[in-house]
Amino acid sequence: MLAHITINGTRVQYKVSGEGRAVILLHGWGCNIATMASIEAILSPHFKVYTLDFPGFGGSDVPSDVWGVEEYTRMLEGFVCDLHIESPILIGHSFGGRVSILYGSRNDVSKIVLVDAAGAKPRRPLKYYLKVYSYKLYKKLLYMTMGKERAEEKIEARRRTAGSADYNALSGMMRRIFVKVVNEYLEAYMPLIKCPVQLIWGAKDKDTKLREAHVMLKRIPNARLDVIDDAGHYSFLDNPFRFRSYLTAFLKQEIYGK
Repeated sequence: MLAHITINGTRVQYKVSGEGRAVILLHGWGCNIATMASIEAILSPHFKVYTLDFPGFGGSDVPSDVWGVEEYTRMLEGFVCDLHIESPILIGHSFGGRVSILYGSRNDVSKIVLVDAAGAKPRRPLKYYLKVYSYKLYKKLLYMTMGKERAEEKIEARRRTAGSADYNALSGMMRRIFVKVVNEYLEAYMPLIKCPVQLIWGAKDKDTKLREAHVMLKRIPNARLDVIDDAGHYSFLDNPFRFRSYLTAFLKQEIYGK
């Protein structure tokens, strides 16, 4: 059953199922509660599972300001506090992994599962940096020669043709938020996570590459990595049977009491 809670002025939609120790499911960018339904189905017979829509997605409000990972993490901290959740298990996919990392670096967490998670700085080819800096120069020249209004029209037209699918699917405030969060890297926070961490990754993930999982494996003190060979960025959907086996093995003590 869906419910709503207002945290620091932002209305957040969430769902609760099952009973027992608390698990919080955090979806990826552009997704919502429904995306995590298969993981909820695995865990709800054994846990009290909270699944929420991040602000800007699903049934939650769009933030009124340009949020970054910090603001989304504060929202989660408020959610945990207001619902009196103690030492939850966090399961974060993609963008939800960013929030899980920052939350876990400074709060009481029982365990964390990072699924094809974002947060490590990707290795970029030289042509990427040439594209970025040529674009910045392009913007500067437009503002100098055309004025603000005309320049912004030109810049937006170029973004629509050259931007990522995630960027082009957004508008207004959520575009500004996307630009901010995708450029936030969390390597400095990873060593501060003290609880056990399970990394589950699709070997064919093109959005958060396997190399980024190895960065996390190196920086998070008590982490382990399992790779699903035939899966991509949505490894839990691409191979649900292998994902289930890795997830339940990591949580076997909580599920089976041993």
